[in-house]
Amino acid sequence: MRVISYNLRKHRAAGELVDLVEGHAADVLCLQECDTTDMPEEIGGLRLADSTQRNRLGLAVYYRANTFRPVEVRALALKKSLHDYVLKPAEERLLGVRLHDIDHGRDIIVASFHAAPLTALNSLRRHQIRTALAELENLGEGLPALMVGDYNYPVFKEYLGQKVRAQGYELTLSDARTYTRYRFFRGHYDFATSYLFDIEHIRTLPQGSSDHLPILVTAEVSSGRAAAVA
Repeated sequence: MRVISYNLRKHRAAGELVDLVEGHAADVLCLQECDTTDMPEEIGGLRLADSTQRNRLGLAVYYRANTFRPVEVRALALKKSLHDYVLKPAEERLLGVRLHDIDHGRDIIVASFHAAPLTALNSLRRHQIRTALAELENLGEGLPALMVGDYNYPVFKEYLGQKVRAQGYELTLSDARTYTRYRFFRGHYDFATSYLFDIEHIRTLPQGSSDHLPILVTAEVSSGRAAAVA
C-alpha cells in the first residue's frame, strides 16, 4: 500500500495533488490544511472517503476504489491549544477511515492527523497523539492501523517514540526533513505511527508550494497478521 500525506498550507498546494497521486501510484491520500468546501470527489483516480466539516483548515482522506471499500469514518476533536481557542483553525484534528481491502478480504484503518502548532507544548501534542491512537481502536479493535500527517514535533522525537511504543504503535520518520519554511524550525514534522504494519520506507517527496513536503509511505500488513487472517 502506498500512502501520501500532505499538509497543503492553507490549501495552496491543492493543484499539485493529481500529479502527486498519479506520479507515485498512491492508493491512499491523507491531507491536512485543505479547504474541504473546495475538494473534488476524485483526485487522480482516488475517491473521497470523507473530510472534516467543522474546520477552517480541514482534513481529508481519499482511497483507490478498485482496491478498497470504506466501512466507517470517524472525525475527532482533540484537546485544544491556546492557538485553537483564539484562531479556531481546526476543531477536528483526526480523520480515521476503516477500509475493506477487497483483494485480501480484510479491514485496515488509515487516518489523517494534524497536531497543534508549535505555539503549543509537546506535552499537549503527546496528549493529542495518545488520544488519536486510542480513538482509532474504536474503528476496529485489533485491526492494522496507520496514522499519517503533520505531527508538529520537530524535537525530542525519541521520547515521543517511547510513548507511542507504550501504546503498541511504532513511530517511523521519512528519509529527509519535511518542513523548511523557518530556518530554526526545519526538521521532520510529517511522519507515521503504525500498528501491525510493516513500513518498507517513508520517502520525502520534492517540495511544492506548501511549506511542508509531502511524504510517501510504502507499507503492508505485517506477515504475522496476514498469516493469522489466512
